Amino acid sequence: MDSAEIRSRWLRFFEERGHTVVPSASLVADDPTLLLVNAGMVPFKPYFLGEVKPPFPRATSVQKCVRTLDIDEVGKTTRHGSFFQMCGNFSFGDYFKEQAISLAWELLTSPVADGGYGLPPEKLWITVYVDDDEAETIWREKIGVPAERIQRLGKADNFWSMGVPGPCGPCSEINYDRGPDYGEAGGPAVNGERYLEIWNLVFMQFVRGEGTGKDDYEIHGVLPAKSVDTGLGLERLACILQGVDNLYEIDTSRKILDRAAELTGHRYGADLKSDIALRVVADHIRTAVMLIGDGVVPGNEGRGYVLRRMMRRAIRNMRLLGADGPTVSALVDTTIDAMSPQYPELRTDAKRIDSIAVAEESRFLDKIVTGTSILDNEIGRTKAAGGATLSGSAAFALHDTHGFPIDLTLEMAAEQGLEVDEDGFRRLMAEQKKRAKEDARAKKQGHADVSAYREIADTSGATEFTGYLLDASETTVVGLLVDGVSAPAAHEGDDVEIVLDRTPFYAEGGGQLADTGRIRVEGGGVVEVRDVQQPVPGVSVHRGTVQVGEVTVGAAAHATIDTERRRAIARAHSATHLTHQALRDALGPTAAQAGSENAPGRFRFDFGAPSAVPGGVLTDVEQKINEVLARDLDVVAEVMSMDAARAQGATAMFGEKYGDEVRVVTIGDYSKELCGGTHVHNTAQLGLVKLLGESSIGAGVRRVEALVGVDAYRFLAREHTIVNQLTDVVKGRPEELPERVSSIVAKLREAEKEIDRMRAAQVLQASASLAEGASDVNGVALVARRVADGTPTDDLRKLALDVRGRLGTRPAAVTVVSVVNNKPMVVVATNDGARERGVKAGELVRTAAQALGGGGGGKDDVAQGGGANPAAVDDALAAVAGTVARKTA
Repeated sequence: MDSAEIRSRWLRFFEERGHTVVPSASLVADDPTLLLVNAGMVPFKPYFLGEVKPPFPRATSVQKCVRTLDIDEVGKTTRHGSFFQMCGNFSFGDYFKEQAISLAWELLTSPVADGGYGLPPEKLWITVYVDDDEAETIWREKIGVPAERIQRLGKADNFWSMGVPGPCGPCSEINYDRGPDYGEAGGPAVNGERYLEIWNLVFMQFVRGEGTGKDDYEIHGVLPAKSVDTGLGLERLACILQGVDNLYEIDTSRKILDRAAELTGHRYGADLKSDIALRVVADHIRTAVMLIGDGVVPGNEGRGYVLRRMMRRAIRNMRLLGADGPTVSALVDTTIDAMSPQYPELRTDAKRIDSIAVAEESRFLDKIVTGTSILDNEIGRTKAAGGATLSGSAAFALHDTHGFPIDLTLEMAAEQGLEVDEDGFRRLMAEQKKRAKEDARAKKQGHADVSAYREIADTSGATEFTGYLLDASETTVVGLLVDGVSAPAAHEGDDVEIVLDRTPFYAEGGGQLADTGRIRVEGGGVVEVRDVQQPVPGVSVHRGTVQVGEVTVGAAAHATIDTERRRAIARAHSATHLTHQALRDALGPTAAQAGSENAPGRFRFDFGAPSAVPGGVLTDVEQKINEVLARDLDVVAEVMSMDAARAQGATAMFGEKYGDEVRVVTIGDYSKELCGGTHVHNTAQLGLVKLLGESSIGAGVRRVEALVGVDAYRFLAREHTIVNQLTDVVKGRPEELPERVSSIVAKLREAEKEIDRMRAAQVLQASASLAEGASDVNGVALVARRVADGTPTDDLRKLALDVRGRLGTRPAAVTVVSVVNNKPMVVVATNDGARERGVKAGELVRTAAQALGGGGGGKDDVAQGGGANPAAVDDALAAVAGTVARKTA
């Protein structure tokens, strides 16, 4: 049974039993404590925490997940994978233990012909929490599992919580006995490799307290409504149903693995070392494709860094396997073929995914070239100092700053006869990981920060937003925080956070900045609102300062937004929609939105594109937008089901979370997008849109910045003034400016080239006298001189090479120094005869640069460096002469 069938069979089974099928959420977590979705229940977390009322009593999903904590174990074990799919069924106060257990057993053991997975019942072992008599009784008496195949485990293994105060409960795990080939008998309590856990049933019935570990927290009571959260690993079940040894060999991963083997000339199963490398490639490329598909782009922090690390590990392993050129495009294509039966959107988005992945491969291959050069310098410095071990800090800097793999550092250092301080490297890596974990832990404990908002939500419900129709609303203060703590009142000068029962203020979201304005409270209090956020879904928190009087909870109030600011933001937001559509029309569907910011009179829009947008295309896009404005199109917002929105062709944004009911903003017959923001009523209200330009903000992502309305007019007015000034200067018409300016610039460049030629000729005039003044040091002709200050490095290099040529075939070394902007620069050149005597340019330049208080490097024949101490030039030249003397003695 292939993976696509396992997935569809799961969803069909639970849908037929009254569960709402919830599509997989994006891997980009809608949760500030997570970089990426790492468990099947993450999209349902607000329901379990009580932040949002669940819209259904029971649900099912197959959720995309990524975990990277055990990335170093990928490929080495049969169970560690960075991307996986978690099949889940969920009950929110509906059914509990007995039905959850019965449903799991029915699906696993029913014959394939009847819609089940057809697992032999006698192969299934059960674990329950040590004190969960109820679950054991159901397994034994209701299901009929023999007592000897039911084992009790402790809190660390069979009790679940989110790691923070909140819902928790005992687990019951279903494990599959893979047989004696996988180790000793005795059940999952003895051998987790043989008895493979495939399904975990979590029974949420208690409330946990504070604590940091898996079992060092107290249970504070029973939940008012018991819930169920289960998770079955699709890849693990596929291993069993497809009869393969590990998750890298199931149908989806195996296709990628075989393609990697084909590209590198290896045969999977022939060699353990190459097998591990092939597994790493298969796992990481699949994860990378899924991440890019959900809008993640390679970067140096956050989820972008996760993607970059995955891709670079895969590319590095392909090189270790023998690939000497680009391979990512072929691997991405195979991955999309393997995964698109489950996720058809990958095929639709294939071009964008491929372009981002290929661009990252190209960058990394360049990094390897750069890293090799830096490593050569580090090796040279280590040898020059008489060392035999490359420092751990140097290896860590190469890895952390330049993305240079440690295994490549080890390999290249060994080729030069050096060891690497691996202990030092590992220590620095461990320190970095510790810092990252501490940061993540601190971030995770941020749940405590929203508890006050959650209490307000529990008491008063969600904030009603009236701002689509009104600029002002009569309202009531239902919550008040001063310095992050709930308070009954606040006074003049206090910075406050206010929750109203209804508000015209738009809370920042969907790329639109928050409204500002004032809240006038009964009794005379006035609050200047500077920001509005939703730390808890549905609860708008108004942040500002009490300007006058007092604010109290329960007081009536009048909330008014800054209408001019709102209108300017609305113009920008509607212009963003038009820009999105115009870019998609010009560049194709791969120009999908990757982010935006809508501010008063201006906006920025991020979109997918493999390379820069040509200026002519951008001009056409701008013209199209303004043509649409002139068509006087109505802008209409409607609320409808997600299915209806898809049927109408509405465009959604990567990473956004949408409910069953969505708001669709339609601009005439031109644009239709899912959007919760505020907009103009007609395109004529925008006036004018001016695109200022576009630039790169990351791999495969471009950014357009633009002005709207009066701001666009002011910009064009300034541009017109500048054009008039230029026409006066060049004495020509506006349309002649490009040609006139180009001609002037060309003449200037030619003049600069002539100056450079004259300066170089002047420098080279000194070559003959320098060569004639060479001293003899043990049979080596040595030129070590300071030349005219201000001589550029390129000219200094030409001079050194020219002098070396004039010295003929006798062993020769040339060192020339010039001081430029109070910084000494040095170039060294040696010929074959000198190098045969042990005199090498790289070593001499390091000697000189050290004396000058700086550094340098290069090859044995030519090298350059510099320093910070111009007073030490004579000392540097003397040090070079001394080194030559020692080498040739």
